[in-house]
Amino acid sequence: MNKKRASPGGRRSRRPRQGRRAARGPRVRALPGFGDGYGNGYREGVQAGLQSFDTLFDGTSIIIPTFNQQELLRRCINSIVRHTEPSYEIIVVDNGSTDGTAEYLKKLGGTVRYRALERNLGFAGACNIGLMMAKGQTLMLLNNDTLVTENWLDNLLACLNSDPDIGMVGPVTNFISGEQQIPVPYSEIHDMQAFAAGFNRRNPDRWQETERLVGFCVLMRRETFLRVGYLDEGFELGNFEDDDFNIRVRLLGQRLVIAGDTFIHHVGSVSIRALGDGFNQIHTKNERYYLDKWRGWQQWAGIGIAASQPAEDGRSGSRPPLGLSVLFPSGIAVQAADANVYWVEGGERRRVEGVLPFESVKLSRIDLRRWPIGEPIAAEEAAARWSGAAADAAGSLGRACAVALLPDGTAYYLEGDTARRVLGPAALRSWNLHLKPMAEVSPEALAGWRSGAPIIALPKLLQAL
Repeated sequence: MNKKRASPGGRRSRRPRQGRRAARGPRVRALPGFGDGYGNGYREGVQAGLQSFDTLFDGTSIIIPTFNQQELLRRCINSIVRHTEPSYEIIVVDNGSTDGTAEYLKKLGGTVRYRALERNLGFAGACNIGLMMAKGQTLMLLNNDTLVTENWLDNLLACLNSDPDIGMVGPVTNFISGEQQIPVPYSEIHDMQAFAAGFNRRNPDRWQETERLVGFCVLMRRETFLRVGYLDEGFELGNFEDDDFNIRVRLLGQRLVIAGDTFIHHVGSVSIRALGDGFNQIHTKNERYYLDKWRGWQQWAGIGIAASQPAEDGRSGSRPPLGLSVLFPSGIAVQAADANVYWVEGGERRRVEGVLPFESVKLSRIDLRRWPIGEPIAAEEAAARWSGAAADAAGSLGRACAVALLPDGTAYYLEGDTARRVLGPAALRSWNLHLKPMAEVSPEALAGWRSGAPIIALPKLLQAL
């Protein structure tokens, strides 16, 4: 049996007690772990992102809205990566797809920037989010059912940059409505790129001015977007929103040009086929909305050119581009995404102090920033200015903001001594002018009023932009 050895005197031997520091050795500072480094890096990245949020790059933002067409989208992106030389970024906005599109985009890593929406906001809604995300000095809207080709972006940029009066350009293709469709010799898609390589040879003689560019592929400068604003989301799902945008560009006095030396392939009708029997209903509704906005607009083409000069660099802090705000009314209350309400009058916006007894007009930050900021105004004073003076019982007009209706239904908005024609019912409603004091008058009653610029409808936005 083993026994422990005892020390003399019958007590166990003990080692001399050392202090706690001596027992544990010298204190060593713990090195940062992976979690610490990751957290620090994330915080630095967030700060760097915030500081560079307004930084643009000298290239093109290619914005692709998509919905349940993962394979077509994959082919489109691959063609961009393969055939695009100038600096670019790809932005994909997924309209709530259920076919795994969001998972596919996530796997692409840094190849694309993307936003996956919970529901379908339509072509205009998805494009608007992409425009909000874009960092390029030039902006492109591109359908997901396209295949781009050799020299495509080089040629489109050359056309766009050839004249500052060109507002937008688009290519020719195999399948589209209007002047942009051309006959092609190929019947199999694998023969398409060989045809396009021979076709896409820069030649300004093949550039052609047009009255309409189809939205399957359009390229514009950032300053054009800032002057025109977002696409109108009042057009459900798709159809007519590109025609609407074309008109607004032309109202600025800018031209639309088909780059006839640039071909890309377009599958076409994918979204229409997906709608099935519902297409006709949506088409009819969008067409009615379009006509409500733009009946008789042609006589005003180019009217916004005097105020269409862009800011010096298009960035925050520069003089805002007025653009189409010369075709917006005065004597109204507006509100963007924040809580502030502004009274717009005399070419400036004044923050309203207090609560207005009527609803303000919702618009985008881009549209709001067109007006420089003036001194605040009390809600009571803004409300009094809103009411203006209606026509009296004898049918004469007070010299204040009101709406005069002619026997044929044409509306004129009265500002000071100026009568401004309201271009359609959509414009009347979009600015809440139908809530202003109104009177039915004869054409003779307006004879003494100075004729002013017309008033166009504000694009509908179903989201905060």
